[in-house]
Amino acid sequence: MHPPLTLHKHPMCAQIIEEFQKCHVDHPIAKFFGECTDLKIQLDRCFRQEKAVKRKANFEQSKKLRERLQTLRKETAEISTESSVQA
Repeated sequence: MHPPLTLHKHPMCAQIIEEFQKCHVDHPIAKFFGECTDLKIQLDRCFRQEKAVKRKANFEQSKKLRERLQTLRKETAEISTESSVQA
C-alpha cells in the first residue's frame, strides 16, 4: 500500500506518480501481474526519501522551539526568583 497519490502532497515524487498512474491506465490487466512493479518500487523509495527530508525539517523545527521554550522558562524563573527576593 501507498499513501494517496496526490501530486500536491508529494511534490518530490510527482514525476514518478504520474508515470505510475499512466502505467495503471495503460495496462489495466497487466498491472496485476507486475507490469508496474518497477515504478512502484521507485515510488516507495521516493516516498521514503521524502519522509526523511520532512522528518529532518520537523526535527530542526522542534529543536528551535525547544531552545526557545528553555529560554522562556529561564527568564520566567529569574523573574519569579527576583520577585520572591523582593517580597
